[in-house]
Amino acid sequence: MAEKYKLTKKDRMSVAWRHQFLQGSWNYERMQNGGWAYSLIPALRKLYPEKKDLSLALKRRLEFFNTHPYLASPIIGVTLALEEEKANGAQVENTAIQGVKVGMMGPLAGVGDPVFWFTLRPILGALGASLALSGNIVGPLLFFFAWNIIRIAFIWYTQEFGYKVGTSIAQDLSGG
Repeated sequence: MAEKYKLTKKDRMSVAWRHQFLQGSWNYERMQNGGWAYSLIPALRKLYPEKKDLSLALKRRLEFFNTHPYLASPIIGVTLALEEEKANGAQVENTAIQGVKVGMMGPLAGVGDPVFWFTLRPILGALGASLALSGNIVGPLLFFFAWNIIRIAFIWYTQEFGYKVGTSIAQDLSGG
């Protein structure tokens, strides 16, 4: 093999940024698959410079996908690692990539709502509202900035965790 493909931090940051739009094309048949594929495009373009290979990789991403929008990030990280190994010639089957994705999305979906929607957001909202009720503009600003800093940091660091763990999963799947 002439070239070894390696995703840089910049590539992974581009994927994390696009992940913000995961639910931008939500549909009833395959749920978040369009946003899922959109998120991975920068990495897939680097890993598969041949149009045919890129097309097949994108097609793999258009299968059913649905989980909590923030908890998709560790799944994205693992998927990036698996695709990187596959692009570099490891014997990682498409069904293995899909199986890891499906196996992670169900359990993680059940964790996101209680943590983010039913705990963190109400606590930050109550804090911001209490300050706003006393006429303090810091209340809504605190809510907005705290929520987005936590959300974006969570997405980035869990994607990176998934990427690091995904490398060992890929080695296990390829027998390496």
